[in-house]
Amino acid sequence: MKSSTESLSPTRVKLTIEVPFEEFEPSLQSAYKTISSQITIPGFRKGKIPNTIVDQRVGRPAVLDEAINSALPGWYSQALQDTKTQPLSQPDIDLTKFVDGEPIEITAELDVRPELVLPDVSKIAVTVADAAVTADDVDEQLEELRKRFATFAEVERAAADGDFVTIDLSAAQNGKPIEAAQAEGMPYTIGSATMLDGLNEAIIGLKAGESNTFSTQLAGGDMVGEDADVTVVLKDVKEQQLPDLDDDFAQTASQFDTLEELRTDLTDRVTRGKRMEQANEARDLILDEIVSKIDAPLPENLVTEELDSRRQQIEQQLEMAGIPFETYLADEEQTKEEFEAELEKRVREALIAQFVLDQVVATEEFGIDDAELSAHIMRRAQQSGEEPSAYIQHIMEHNHVPEMVSEVLRGKALASLVESAQVKDKSGTEIELSRLLADGTYSDEAPADEADAAATPAKKAAKKAPAKKAAAKKA
Repeated sequence: MKSSTESLSPTRVKLTIEVPFEEFEPSLQSAYKTISSQITIPGFRKGKIPNTIVDQRVGRPAVLDEAINSALPGWYSQALQDTKTQPLSQPDIDLTKFVDGEPIEITAELDVRPELVLPDVSKIAVTVADAAVTADDVDEQLEELRKRFATFAEVERAAADGDFVTIDLSAAQNGKPIEAAQAEGMPYTIGSATMLDGLNEAIIGLKAGESNTFSTQLAGGDMVGEDADVTVVLKDVKEQQLPDLDDDFAQTASQFDTLEELRTDLTDRVTRGKRMEQANEARDLILDEIVSKIDAPLPENLVTEELDSRRQQIEQQLEMAGIPFETYLADEEQTKEEFEAELEKRVREALIAQFVLDQVVATEEFGIDDAELSAHIMRRAQQSGEEPSAYIQHIMEHNHVPEMVSEVLRGKALASLVESAQVKDKSGTEIELSRLLADGTYSDEAPADEADAAATPAKKAAKKAPAKKAAAKKA
C-alpha cells in the first residue's frame, strides 16, 4: 500500500491511497465467509458455501462492496500513520478507482492543523503580580482556619448577617401555593450565595418563630424566572463562635505548638500559593502574546463545531443556574450580537493556542510516561470532586485517555515556552519559572515538608542530621 498527501489549502489536505489488488485478497476472502454465513443454500452448510456459488447467488459486486467497506477503515488509519497526518475532521472519502482485479485507489479530503510560524518567545516579556505576603494575607488564612473550628450557639436575638439559620420557604402566585416551591427545615447562612433575590433582607431582623413575605423571581424548576410571593419562616438562629487565636488554638488546629509557628507555616504556604499564581498568570499572558502575533488560518468546520459546543455549554450552565439567557446578557451588558462576536473570538484564540502547543509538542518530540499520566488523572479527579475510581472508570469508558495525554503534553509545551520568555513581577524582580517546583518552592530551596517539619522541636532535631540534610539537597 502506498500513501501520499497533497495540500489543498493551509488547513486541508487530500490523502491518496493506492492498494495492489493482491493486498485486497484477504479482505475479499473474509467477505466471502461473512456472506456465506448469512445466506442459506440447500446442500451447503452456512459458512461453507463455495465462492463460486456465492457469486452466483448474490453476485461478485456485492462481495466486492462488503470487502471494500471492511478494508477501508484500516487502510485509512494506516495511511494517516504513514504520512504522519493528524486529522481535525472526519474525511470525505472517494473510491476513485475500483475495478475487479486491478489496483485500488482511494482519496480522502480532511482538515488538518496549519503549520504555524511562531514568534521569538525569548523576546516576549510579561509582568505578573508580586508574590509578597502581607500580614493581612496570613490573617485571612487564620480566619478561615478559625471558621473550620467554629462552634454554633443558638441565640434568642433577631437574625443578623452571618448567622446560621433554619428556615421554611413557601412560594405562591395570586395567593395560590406553588407545590413545587415549598421547603421545610432548610439550613441557610445569611449573606451567603443567595437562593432567591431578597431572601437575606427578608430574614434579617426576624426572631425565631417570626415570618416575612417578599416578592421575587423563582430561581429553579419549570417556573424559573416567574414572579412569585415567597413567605419565609425563621425556625431558629445560631451564632458562629470563633476560637481565640492563641497557642491552644494552634495545637488544636495544626501540628504546631505555638501560634507563632502556625503563622510562620501559613506564611510559607501563602508564599508558595502566590508563586503558583504567578506561574499561572505568566503562562496565560505569554500564550496570549504568542497567539496575538500569529495570523493563523483555521478550518471553518472546526470553528463552527467548537462554537456550537461552547454555546451549548453556556446554555446548559445558565439553565442549571435558573438564569434566562436574556438576563445573562443584561448582566454582562451585551447584546446577542456582541455575545456571539466575543464567543467566536475566544473560540478562534483557543484553537490557535491549541495548535501552537501541539506544534511545539511535535517539534520538541515531548513524551509522557505512565507516572505522569496517572498523576494528571488524579489531579483531574480531585478537581472534579469525584471519587478517583469513579472518575477513572468514566474516562476509560468514554475513551478520554487520549485527551488526558494531550493535556499533559500541551502542559509540557507551554512550560517550555514560558521558560523561554522574560517574566518579571510588578516590583521589577525577574522570576525564573524554570526553577519553580510543583509545590511552589524553588529548586534550590528546602522541600516544603522539611520546612514544615522544622517548626516542631522533635523535627528540628531530626533536621540537624547531616545525612538527611544532604539527601534533601540532593533531592
